[in-house]
Amino acid sequence: MTKTELVDLVANRADLDKRRAADAVDAVVNSVMQSVNAGNKVSIFGFGTFNPTSRAARTGRNPQTGTPVNIAASKGVRFAPGAAFKSLLNSKGGAASPAARQESSDREGRQGGEQVAREDSK
Repeated sequence: MTKTELVDLVANRADLDKRRAADAVDAVVNSVMQSVNAGNKVSIFGFGTFNPTSRAARTGRNPQTGTPVNIAASKGVRFAPGAAFKSLLNSKGGAASPAARQESSDREGRQGGEQVAREDSK
């Protein structure tokens, strides 16, 4: 899913225009990035936790020549999915295929008691 697709999804589900949905998505993403950059752990209940990490400077080796190479210290982030997210990923069906996700979103958009026509697998 791209950021544009996420903005469209937020706009539809929260009944917002795309501009406000884009502002909301940007606010969440920027807040998480700023907090993690400051060295804080960010936990979103039901979704997961973003943990800042740091790697010390070290000496590596060039695989072609074997000469030592200095590798600078760097910061990173690790994401640990929450329990609800893990259970969704590990449910009986697992992660849905793109076709299944499309069918599901088509069904969500339908109103009333309409039935979804399905093709038999061959």
